[in-house]
Formats: sequence, C-alpha cells, structure tokens
Amino acid sequence: MPDLADVANEMMDERLALTLNNRQQYNTVSEYQCEDCGTEIPEQRRALGGVKLCISCQTLVENKQKHFCGKVN
Repeated sequence: MPDLADVANEMMDERLALTLNNRQQYNTVSEYQCEDCGTEIPEQRRALGGVKLCISCQTLVENKQKHFCGKVN
C-alpha cells in the first residue's frame, strides 16, 4: 500500500503533465525586429515563437496592462 507522500507525488506529476500538455503553443514565426522600436530581437527570444516585440517594449506593454487592471506592484 503506497503511503501519502507517494500518492501526493504521483498526483503532482499527473497535474504537471496535464498543465504542460494544455499550455498555449506559439507556432507562428517571430519577427526579427521589434514592431514598436525596430530593435533586433535576440535569437533566444525569437525561438519562443510569435514574438513581435523586444523585451523592453513587451515589458512596457505588460506594465500598462497591469496598471490598467489595477494590479500595480
């Protein structure tokens, strides 16, 4: 009979696998230059897929969204 720690680990592994399988996939091609400022987007970032903004511009967009939603740090 498995103990509670084994059962909990098994449940955690199943939940992680389910989450990874259901994550959003970006299969579109990334841009080589930022759509906002024209800065070159590094290859590592482009590898994510669907990237259109450099890190700086993406950060600004996300900060504006947080502020708009009332989630100011």
